[in-house]
Amino acid sequence: MPRQVTHDYQDADTPLFGEDDDNNGLRKSKISHPLASFFHLFFRASAIVVYLLCDMFSSRFVVCMVTIILLLSCDFWTVKNVSGRLLVGLRWWNQVDENGNSHWVFESRKTHSLNEMSSAESRIFWLGLIVCPILWIIFVFSTIFTLKIKWLAVVIMGLVLQWANLYGYVRCKVGGKSDLRSMAKNYLGIQILKEALKKTQEPLS
Repeated sequence: MPRQVTHDYQDADTPLFGEDDDNNGLRKSKISHPLASFFHLFFRASAIVVYLLCDMFSSRFVVCMVTIILLLSCDFWTVKNVSGRLLVGLRWWNQVDENGNSHWVFESRKTHSLNEMSSAESRIFWLGLIVCPILWIIFVFSTIFTLKIKWLAVVIMGLVLQWANLYGYVRCKVGGKSDLRSMAKNYLGIQILKEALKKTQEPLS
């Protein structure tokens, strides 16, 4: 089973999180990273809108499917590598050591740095991160109940990719203080992360 590492980190290379801003009190209610905040919501919201409206505007299932998958992949990469780090000071990834062992790393910013971050950006981040996977769960059940089987693979992929980011960031947030260390939950979460990373690396056929 892959080993998991949870710890705090602090970037010394870049002021991406605003440590150099003297007006830290104003940052709490202000959006300091508008582009990151926009794209954090744009790709995932666009994937949902395309899924809901594609039958109305296009009868070409393959075009709709490819568009949704591209949007989901862009969202997964953006949330995992950019918006989580900028908006809430969290990041997670997988690394392989020299012995070939896989390690899942869940990191969070130092407490004093988190206090300087924008509460507005934090709300945007967590709202988008939590609401969208819930919608994809609803889509999975609606696809099954309405017998739209051709969409099942698409909605499952949307659920897996967005649930993977949710799980990864919850692990970063709660760190080692949570009961999530139970074997069953960790195994399920790691399998979801593996599947999501594999899907984003597979070329579209």
